[in-house]
Amino acid sequence: MRYGIDLGGTKTEIVALSENGDEVFKTRTNTPRGSYSEILSTVKDLVDQADLASGRLGSIGIGIPGTISPKNGLVKNANTTELIGHPLEIDLERLLGRPVKSANDANCFALSEATDGAAKGAATVFAIILGTGVGGGIVIDGKVLVGSNAIAGEWGHTPLPWANQNERPGPLCYCGKKGCIETFLSGPGLSQSHNSVGGSGPSAEEIVALATHGDAAAERTLANFERRLAKALASVINIIDPDIIVVGGGLSNIKQIYKNVPALWQEYTFSDGIETRLVPAKFGDSSGVRGAAWLWPA
Repeated sequence: MRYGIDLGGTKTEIVALSENGDEVFKTRTNTPRGSYSEILSTVKDLVDQADLASGRLGSIGIGIPGTISPKNGLVKNANTTELIGHPLEIDLERLLGRPVKSANDANCFALSEATDGAAKGAATVFAIILGTGVGGGIVIDGKVLVGSNAIAGEWGHTPLPWANQNERPGPLCYCGKKGCIETFLSGPGLSQSHNSVGGSGPSAEEIVALATHGDAAAERTLANFERRLAKALASVINIIDPDIIVVGGGLSNIKQIYKNVPALWQEYTFSDGIETRLVPAKFGDSSGVRGAAWLWPA
């Protein structure tokens, strides 16, 4: 029995998967804010519930909105800031009395889709999350590429490539840099972009709805979004040449990107033809928690 835990900024979820990937138990709760110890207690409570429901002590994988530093074993780069600077794996192993494996939440998402999701059977997978933030993960031959600094796949904090005059230097990112891909392709980034083309500040979902009903400003915003996404993904294709790119997060529901973006990225790739497929995630919001469970091999 494998347990996967998705420790998010708002919700913490656990799933228990059987050997063939069937969900045996699943529940979620609010993530405590302001207290690291309360987060640990919340995780323990969810594990206790899973143990009771499954009648077994499952292996534990946990996806976090950050990563574990190879330098000191402490959490870094987490937007759930209560985790930063703490030895999360060690503390959970002591609390739960069993081994714990952790990974960045985008890496868990990538692993889930590569294992039994939309990218099953693909040799090289790049999986992206387009939501409140922008993340990415790489899976090669069924294994997550973590990297020597534990930041492989962090394309959201690289500059938007082939930026035009109107895109330089770009919006300020929370990381302290300007013009990060995240500032253009996240939900808040899409909304901010719409404001710059004459919109009045609707959400990403509202912009899509407006464009569907023929609103000219919203159509321009989505056209800009599609070209920026095409440029950002073309740079990834030029580097790792993936078989498939899987999209998750709230903006993955923009159906037109799966046709329009591949038609645009050819202009920016160093090849006479691109066979890489762009597809939505099979498991949607559940991919992260399932991927955490798959951190443990059979």
